[in-house]
Amino acid sequence: MRKKPLKFRPYARLLTMLGDQLIKNEQVALSELVKNAYDADASWVKVHFIGFDENYRAGEDAKIVIEDDGHGMTIDIIENHWANPATPVKLLGKKGKKARTAKGRIIQGEKGIGRFALLRLGRDIIMTTRPTGSPTENILELKLAKYDNDFLTGDTALFLEDLELELSETQPAKAIVESEIEMGLRKIRRLPQGTMIEISPPAGIWSQDKVDKVFQDLSRLQSIFSDPEDDASDAAVSRDFEVFIYRNGEYVPLGQEQRGKLDSLLSENSVLKVEGRYDEDRSSFEFNLDGKEVSLPLSDARISGLKVFREYLDKRGISKDEVVNLKTECGSFGYSFFVFDFAADAKGAHKLDKDDKDLLKQHRIYLYRDGIRVYPYGDADDDWLLIDVRRGTVRASEFVSNDQVVGFVNISQAENPQLRDKTSREGLVDTGHPVDDFKALLQTLLAWIRQEPYAKYALRKTQTSEVAIFRANKVPTLMEEAVAVSMSEGVPNVVREKIAEASREYKAERRYLVQRAETTEHLAGVGLSVEAASHDLMLAMSQVIGTIDKLILLSNRDGSVDKEALRLELTSMRGLLSFIQTQMKDMQLLFRSTKQRRKDIRITDLVEKVTKIFSTMLNRQKIDLLVHEQGAPLVAKTTDAVLLQLLLNLFDNAIYWLEGTELPRQIEIILDGNANTMTFSDSGPGFRADDVEYLFEPFFSGKGEEGRGLGLYIARQLLERHGYSIDVAAKDQRILRGANLVVSFVTEQE
Repeated sequence: MRKKPLKFRPYARLLTMLGDQLIKNEQVALSELVKNAYDADASWVKVHFIGFDENYRAGEDAKIVIEDDGHGMTIDIIENHWANPATPVKLLGKKGKKARTAKGRIIQGEKGIGRFALLRLGRDIIMTTRPTGSPTENILELKLAKYDNDFLTGDTALFLEDLELELSETQPAKAIVESEIEMGLRKIRRLPQGTMIEISPPAGIWSQDKVDKVFQDLSRLQSIFSDPEDDASDAAVSRDFEVFIYRNGEYVPLGQEQRGKLDSLLSENSVLKVEGRYDEDRSSFEFNLDGKEVSLPLSDARISGLKVFREYLDKRGISKDEVVNLKTECGSFGYSFFVFDFAADAKGAHKLDKDDKDLLKQHRIYLYRDGIRVYPYGDADDDWLLIDVRRGTVRASEFVSNDQVVGFVNISQAENPQLRDKTSREGLVDTGHPVDDFKALLQTLLAWIRQEPYAKYALRKTQTSEVAIFRANKVPTLMEEAVAVSMSEGVPNVVREKIAEASREYKAERRYLVQRAETTEHLAGVGLSVEAASHDLMLAMSQVIGTIDKLILLSNRDGSVDKEALRLELTSMRGLLSFIQTQMKDMQLLFRSTKQRRKDIRITDLVEKVTKIFSTMLNRQKIDLLVHEQGAPLVAKTTDAVLLQLLLNLFDNAIYWLEGTELPRQIEIILDGNANTMTFSDSGPGFRADDVEYLFEPFFSGKGEEGRGLGLYIARQLLERHGYSIDVAAKDQRILRGANLVVSFVTEQE
């Protein structure tokens, strides 16, 4: 059989697919052409709308002209590279010794199809280009307006090779010549080099809003932030590249005031500033948080406790215990985040007016590669990290909203080779683990910002208002003062009666609300007890059910039943049911009916009960428990429920923080009957200094989303109602290296 060689012969309509369909819109098309100028070491690019009215409606002879002062193109480059789609010249340059331009810029293009962005803007193209040091201009013409989108002539479809490009030379140069020109609000010397592209007739419908959007996109091509990251990856670039918009010879000064206003908001009005890097070698976030250096490895419980990070681990098939060995594949990267408070009760510099909020909402988290933006990340309508999606479908409190965070992430071709642009220039190519790692890490850090520093900010704000008022008993005091004043002479009886009635009603309402709060706190303690014991109870009940099923099977068989075998099965079942009964009996001590009866209770008895509840977890985690009694037996006049809730929370916290720490793992309790104190300590990581002032506040937890933030708060509330207290141990009271808490059973009356 004779083999016939064939060659690819694309139809001309491929241009429509590459230009009009592959490039999303005019903004992306212009950004591609501006990037080409950037790669050509241009210092400026001028986008000129000629023949457009004040609303940017195109006239009969309208055209768009894009001009720069880059190094231009020679005849050889035009013939052997520009005219050859998908040329690898830039890609090869990146891999060789020419990864940077003469100005030191990292080359942006690599796919060799950016020129087809021209066809998203118009159909007839005249490109005039003058190479550096050459007296000659090279003119390339491509006339496509006479064809329809499918490039049909009658019933015949044209091939790509049928389209004619006309190349000519002009010497001396006439269009690109050295001269003094206006550029923006100043005059500059126009170098005798660069490229000028005329595109007509303009494609699509232009408007003032669309031009504003184009300018916004082009002005954000380089970092819009005052201090772009300057690190070993050289992700930050110098600001020696500007884009100017003109209409009919007049400069259009867009966005100048907004840029200055945004800088001011970022530096003066943000609640939090987080600036740093993810270090892939160390698997750690290293950053500066409002002037303080923070190191946050992925193995830290503050990270591993976050729901979004646990979901990422599940997707990768990695257990929580294996996080310490996790190696991500996205590479190291830099980031800066500015977090704002959009709430109406924001105070001082953090309070924002409507114009401030509207400006911030125009920006999201931008992605820059080697200082040049990756579109569309950062657009107001882009949620590339799925922050708002998760807030709406998982939990709103998982992240601060997209509106509240402005920032950027810096990647580079050197450090992040697996993070590549899509051919359409719309985001990153899905390369599997590298992109998944990259997005998951950013989501995790943003979730941590919400759960830790932003939560602390919210607590501080609350503490200075409502909580302070409640704790100072301010309203009841004011009511009493109002009643006293109303008794003065001259106060009408009707006023006196109304004030007295308001005071009575307020006291009744306060008693009702306090009672509800106490009931809720008690129920939370019951829930923790059930959760702690549920694993063992479910296991015991499953074994009981298995034994019953076995006995049913035996009873259905013919013949007599082996009494000894029956006795053994029933004995086993009774032991399991006895275990369940004991566990349930201990938990019943938490129920409401037992909470009102105070009595003298030996603390060691309750420690033993809670130890039984947690025995399986203690054994599984290889945690040694040591209990020491000093002096007389430690006794407290309270209820079983209060002590059980206290100890359940202390054990639960200790076991959580000991998980994953190196052996030996220990919990040590000292019951001092002489001093009437209990010191509870563990050998875990201990309390972070920044967290100490928040430990006993409601809804604050160092466990990430695994924590409820109620345990220690409820423990303190219950103890205080009985005249007792709980605090972080002083330096001379510490036992083990981890968390140390001291419970004092000494009342003020004593």
